Amino acid sequence: MHNPPESPSLTAIKSPISQEALDQLFREARTHSTWLPEPVPVELLRKAYELARLGPTSANGSPARFVFLTTPSAKGLLKPVLAPGNVDKTMTAPVTVIIAWDTESHEHLPRLLPHADVRSYFVGNKPLIEENAFHNSSLQAAYFILGARALGLDCGPMSGFDADKLNSTFFRDGKWKVNLLCNLGYGDPSKLHPRSPRLNFEEAAVKLRQRLEPVPHRLTSPGEDHDGQLS
Repeated sequence: MHNPPESPSLTAIKSPISQEALDQLFREARTHSTWLPEPVPVELLRKAYELARLGPTSANGSPARFVFLTTPSAKGLLKPVLAPGNVDKTMTAPVTVIIAWDTESHEHLPRLLPHADVRSYFVGNKPLIEENAFHNSSLQAAYFILGARALGLDCGPMSGFDADKLNSTFFRDGKWKVNLLCNLGYGDPSKLHPRSPRLNFEEAAVKLRQRLEPVPHRLTSPGEDHDGQLS
């Protein structure tokens, strides 16, 4: 007697990852500024990228570009564009990655999304190109941070730099533009401050229960329903 096959809807439901994995990715992961003198293998950077590239982007456009600075001389080029508070943490990090976005990323769409002509929506539309590439490279930066953490690395993402000077130093042809920086390595946990507070769910989120009608500017206070539409 054969057992009946499982419902496709049930087989598609995945189990949560382990508590240890959640700790490593989120609950115990911290932004590091002080680094242990341990090198980061180039192969680990490749693996982090290969994980990050699997995250979704609009039309699979994948506009993020990664420049890994792995030597003191390479990071020396970055030093003049950094805010003063970011200099030491960056110069002592084993690796600093410039996460940029490609102004011509839409040219890859025929290969990355071959079943639809999406490239034509972007051609000649500079505002759309720039908005789409910046937003989606930000997504990819987050994927990269999670990929790096999953591989055992610590991260120190940051703004705090002169974008125009950085672009003129590293991207002279103007095709790539910086989004953010991220230091990578093995952080010194003894130098961490206590974790800063975060907003709770009620402060940062609302739940829509039905179609949203025009409402006053102040939708709701934390935890407050609004006309049966929000909670």
